[in-house]
Amino acid sequence: MTDKIPFTDFAKLDLRVAQIKKAEEIEGKDKLLKLEIDLGDEQRTIVAGIKQHYDIESLKDKKIVIIANLEPAKLGGVESNGMLLAAVSDDHSSVTLLTPDQDAPAGTKVS
Repeated sequence: MTDKIPFTDFAKLDLRVAQIKKAEEIEGKDKLLKLEIDLGDEQRTIVAGIKQHYDIESLKDKKIVIIANLEPAKLGGVESNGMLLAAVSDDHSSVTLLTPDQDAPAGTKVS
């Protein structure tokens, strides 16, 4: 278990439902995928280390949960503007994307 944080730290996160519109490989990277996502009022690119766990075709139109207010970061030479949330086993052998259990429009706030 990690250290506890105050609610005010959690409240700083902008968690949103996003819909994956396109997924593609990043040349020379065996773990990373470039994802084009829809946040309702804007389109973004995020990079995620899920290539070994998800087939590209299975990701199209999948709804996921992202942290929308992270500072941009360059991963695999691509600027990533957000981070998807996933459950990851201790040994990283299993990765499960966090998805809404009911249909929620892209851009919906998660709280």
